[in-house]
Amino acid sequence: MVFGRRKRRIVRLLVVEDEPLVAFDNEHALSDAGFEIVATVPGVETAIAALGDSVDLVVSDIRLEDGSGLDVARAARDAGIPVLFVSGLCPDGAEQLAAGCLSKPYQPKDLVNAITAVDAMLGGKRVRRVPAGLTLFEAQPDEQEGAA
Repeated sequence: MVFGRRKRRIVRLLVVEDEPLVAFDNEHALSDAGFEIVATVPGVETAIAALGDSVDLVVSDIRLEDGSGLDVARAARDAGIPVLFVSGLCPDGAEQLAAGCLSKPYQPKDLVNAITAVDAMLGGKRVRRVPAGLTLFEAQPDEQEGAA
């Protein structure tokens, strides 16, 4: 199909957010955009436990009810799963742990577009349009090799 959409690398998402309304909005917007939500969890322990469920991307806040999204990102990195932080302030060192950081507050379409941009970047594609509030970090060498 000449004008068809390209196939996504990122389909199955783990949403890590401890604010119930934000979690609900994220889950709804991402499901409507065709993503499969593996789980929506409020904390570090439950997020790390859910990493084994064939997750393609972790979408995580930084401040969680029982700790830091940085701990989730470290566990995800060790499992070979990329992370997109969604936070009011992207923490120091985030570029070592995540594919990008989307600043809160954001619109649902910005979250969807941020994941699309991360998908393209991890697939070795040039990101044409970076949504407002998104900072992309260069793919780590082992992520780039896996995309080849």
